[in-house]
Amino acid sequence: MTATSAVVLREMRWWDIGPALELEHELFPEDAWSAGMFWSELAHARGPGATRRYVVAEEAGRLVGYAGLAAAGDLGDVQTIAVARDQWGTGLGARLLTELLRAATAFECAEVLLEVRVDNVRAQKLYARFGFEPIGFRRGYYQPGNVDALVMRRLSDPAPGDPADPDPADADSADPDPESFKPLQGETTHG
Repeated sequence: MTATSAVVLREMRWWDIGPALELEHELFPEDAWSAGMFWSELAHARGPGATRRYVVAEEAGRLVGYAGLAAAGDLGDVQTIAVARDQWGTGLGARLLTELLRAATAFECAEVLLEVRVDNVRAQKLYARFGFEPIGFRRGYYQPGNVDALVMRRLSDPAPGDPADPDPADADSADPDPESFKPLQGETTHG
């Protein structure tokens, strides 16, 4: 496995859409995002009225992960997190999530929501370490498999040193299953 220290996180730009789509189709063959969905999200990620934060992870010029957050008022919503299979277990998922939570703080979000597959206990444990708590279910959320989603919420940014504010360098190496963060195509967050 590759150490995440060689992986650099940076803002996602339009030229990352092609490589992101390749990773998207590899990880989410049944419900992959379209290029248009990425374009729409990135259209809201720059400028004074930005409401999105998308980042990519690169290793030696290769895109090995990406993540995105949408903000509306004081609510943040994790839109997607994807980590290349050869990066699973390196802590890259925790690094990407940490970056999204920093963005939520910058957007002044009082809470951040996400959906995770009910059968992905490993990812649920990662999110719990970051202060996310279960608040409900969305029946049949993941299609076409008709798998339920557990909705999790994290309230405001914890104080430094709070157990819900882990140092990503100390984070367990468990990365979430990529299906953890896949919203349905056509969800209002992609309008």
